[in-house]
Amino acid sequence: MSAPTSPADLYRHSLRLLLDKNIPGWIGLWAEDGVMEFPFAPDGWPGRLDGKDAIAAYMRHYPDHIDLHGFPDLRIHETTDPRTIVVEMRGVGRLVETGGPFDMTYIAVVTVQDGRITSYRDYWNPLAVLEPGTDFAGSGR
Repeated sequence: MSAPTSPADLYRHSLRLLLDKNIPGWIGLWAEDGVMEFPFAPDGWPGRLDGKDAIAAYMRHYPDHIDLHGFPDLRIHETTDPRTIVVEMRGVGRLVETGGPFDMTYIAVVTVQDGRITSYRDYWNPLAVLEPGTDFAGSGR
């Protein structure tokens, strides 16, 4: 596959890598100094990850917790900054430990520069991790 040519294409490619459980490939899309933020992270969850290594450590075990099946309702919006997109989507699958359903709604603001993700603000629903029987809902926890 040729390299994605736009932030939207790169983002779609990143989702395919997550569905394929290719976390090293997903991490490879990041700039060395990339920043991942979780503005609504509850207490005890990281609010910010600085650098590719920190993001890799956070995401390393994602497939051990969530078996993703798809991203329905994907909508990618361009902004006045051609490097930045706003993404609306759902991630669906199952929780590996319990076999229970995973269904999370996300809004993300993603910035790409020189073909690499430099900023990813993930506005996932922190209430989902507080629901009984759900011990994992966000990335890497």
